[in-house]
Amino acid sequence: MAEDAILGFLEKQEEISDSGKFAEEHGFDHNEIVNIIKSLNGFRLVDAQDIKREKWVLTDEGKLYADKGSPEVQLFLAIPPEGISREDLQKKVDSSIFKIACNQAMKNKWIEMGKQVSRKVQNVDDRVKNLLIQVQDGEIIGQEDVEALKKRKLIAPQTWKGYSLRKGPNYAPKRKKAATDFTKENLQRGDWKDWELKEYNFEAKGQLAEGGHLHPLLKAFLHVRNRLQLIFLHMGFEEMPTNNFVESSFWNFDALFQPQQHPARDSHDTFFLKVPSTTKELPENYVERVKHVHERGGYGSRGYVYEWKREEANKNLLRTHTTAVSSRMLYQLAQKPFTPKKYFSIDRVFRNEAVDRTHLAEFHQIEGLVCDKGLTLGDLIGVLYDFFSRLGMTKLKFKPAYNPYTEPSMEIFSYHEGLKKWVEIGNSGMFRPEMLLPMGLPEDAKVIAWGLSLERPTMILYGIDNIRDLFGHKVDLGLIKKNPICRIGI
Repeated sequence: MAEDAILGFLEKQEEISDSGKFAEEHGFDHNEIVNIIKSLNGFRLVDAQDIKREKWVLTDEGKLYADKGSPEVQLFLAIPPEGISREDLQKKVDSSIFKIACNQAMKNKWIEMGKQVSRKVQNVDDRVKNLLIQVQDGEIIGQEDVEALKKRKLIAPQTWKGYSLRKGPNYAPKRKKAATDFTKENLQRGDWKDWELKEYNFEAKGQLAEGGHLHPLLKAFLHVRNRLQLIFLHMGFEEMPTNNFVESSFWNFDALFQPQQHPARDSHDTFFLKVPSTTKELPENYVERVKHVHERGGYGSRGYVYEWKREEANKNLLRTHTTAVSSRMLYQLAQKPFTPKKYFSIDRVFRNEAVDRTHLAEFHQIEGLVCDKGLTLGDLIGVLYDFFSRLGMTKLKFKPAYNPYTEPSMEIFSYHEGLKKWVEIGNSGMFRPEMLLPMGLPEDAKVIAWGLSLERPTMILYGIDNIRDLFGHKVDLGLIKKNPICRIGI
């Protein structure tokens, strides 16, 4: 047993100077020896001192060259005495080493490069390979050679850690195991009198009980979402039902006067479902009106002048925006006597986006709309300023934009103090007549609407500059435990 070997050695000798050599001489694994030394040192049976040794080891590239030879020698040996064209030489030498091989061989003045590559010397010595083999065998090489190999990233330093040992204040040739259990039988037999009892630490704290922790986004979601809900409710809005993550292309795109050739319908931008791949129920009369306005226009519009396909509208997808919910709600509103309405929703949407510091493939969208007669773009800007100022975001900019279902359209920007730049936080506009009138809404009814992600305002309000610190697989789990829940009233 390794522990007995260590204690027994120290009984006769004053010191174990090197735990590595001790393990090698006695046939033990050094990692096992290290664990035992830590335990013996903790109980003060030995006094252990750290020792470190640094040595050079081959990198993966260095091992490859130690086996096959350095790139420059491989290149040199590939050149026949009569010379060879550069193109033919490239075919004979691995492309991954060709460039460095040429540079090193020319630096060594072994070859002459042109359209024809020729040898300038007859024979070469593969000094690099020989040095790598020496390092591999544990031999010492000169400092100049070390620097040269290190510069080429063929060797790397490796630190070996071990211990030197002496007897500690509680040293004994054999460790007596301290008893931890005390039974009625032990008392009756009296054998406990010869025991060494393990000390009980009354000051020690028990292990912290692990419990569930809310995700930072959920904490922020609870806080910011609750604030947003209260803001909307104070402004007289009703919340829309958003329980359909899976939506048909008809409600997600077609009802919004978005053409079937639009890039957003491509699988590179949208997640389409395999099962169930299509929807079975759509309001047929409304579908026909939507088809007509797409193909031939109406309400002052030429339409898109293409053949509208029902099979495209039937395709199921993960909704790309909660505006699909708005299209359903406006259609239901149009089936009744007209009543002005204010609607909002806050829920998850999905887009097949490249993930970066400000984009994710899934996020939460905040949607708001006002349906009434006589609304203008000025009403939209006023509502947006009112909405965002209640959220504490007063630095806003608006930029003209294009949306298939709104005209005019505006992108909304807010200043991010952490990034020190204007960040796009949403889109807005007035729904087009080609979208509203086929639903059955009155001609003088107007709808102003806007949509933004929940994550962007949260980043701005909390000073977070990378969305992946807030949501996704790269979130710091320690942050989840430490970050407090904060709820602030309006």
